[in-house]
Amino acid sequence: MSRFPTSPLNRREALALTAGGAALAALPAAIRPAQAQAATPGALMVERAQRVLGLLDEPQVESVRFGFDSATRRAWDYMIGSAVPTGLPLEQMTAEQKDAAMDLLATALSPSGLVMAERIMLQQDILRDEWGKGSPTRNSERFSLTVYGEPGDGPWAWRWEGHHLTLSLTLVGDRVVSVTPNAFASEPNTVPSGPHAGMVVLEEEEMLGRQLFADLAQPNRDRALLREASFGNVLTTAGNERRFGNDRAGVPLADLPQAQADLAVRLIEVYAVDPLTTALAEEQSARIREGDLMATRFGWAGADLDGPSIYYRLHGDTFVIEFATVRNQPQHLHTIRHDPERNLGNHAV
Repeated sequence: MSRFPTSPLNRREALALTAGGAALAALPAAIRPAQAQAATPGALMVERAQRVLGLLDEPQVESVRFGFDSATRRAWDYMIGSAVPTGLPLEQMTAEQKDAAMDLLATALSPSGLVMAERIMLQQDILRDEWGKGSPTRNSERFSLTVYGEPGDGPWAWRWEGHHLTLSLTLVGDRVVSVTPNAFASEPNTVPSGPHAGMVVLEEEEMLGRQLFADLAQPNRDRALLREASFGNVLTTAGNERRFGNDRAGVPLADLPQAQADLAVRLIEVYAVDPLTTALAEEQSARIREGDLMATRFGWAGADLDGPSIYYRLHGDTFVIEFATVRNQPQHLHTIRHDPERNLGNHAV
């Protein structure tokens, strides 16, 4: 039986159901978040990372463990197709090991974030079996866990990564000091047919971004337009995280009517807050409000609002967020979120 949710439940529905307890029951046992526990997210990460490592045999440990200073810690990449990512993939784990790995993932992601991650993983099977796209080896278990350093002892980190998904958590002891970079991507973003018809991954990311640009008055739309043609992908890939520096492009939120500025802030929260467990979400909600949130600039690329190829960017004091349709494929979406000063714990380790 598949571990993955198959109904077209969106993230708002997932959050609403969670309030009544139904969503937690609907999620696979291995990924139910331990929200009732008093332990901090970092303490849970230490505990569950140690449990995963304790279940592995020696060759598996050699695959999953790297020194904290390993160059691979900075070589994150979620555009890898069917390649095997660095670390130990789920497909090489026993059932008990997989459950333990998913329990670790649940220390970082909210119920809606877990649904999103699981759907991205499931999409690999959909691409292979229903769309005939990619290598026959593409599969929902080609997602790897990597641990850098010793959990709970000084600086350490863990990463969950595969095609269209990368999550990097950096800690000092049991204190989480960074949750970026992170990226959720999707293809097909809305499954059109088959047993998973109606399943959507990046619904609000696309809908709210298009709505924000559509709502702009023409003068502000002209200011927001970065160029007529979309970029065809996100730009702040590994090694290019600081590509924009302090050079913000687009229209400042301060120059927008209140309703549009509020919509932009909500869109920022979709990326920075919604996917994370409650404690991490609260920290990130405060983080995006450090500095002047209204100095954030919203930029857009793509001449046709309803066209197949669009791009937008939100660049604030503590974050860079990008969204792009990939090479004129309206159902192929990439996103990325950075905290340039804190990516991979640069400020603390």
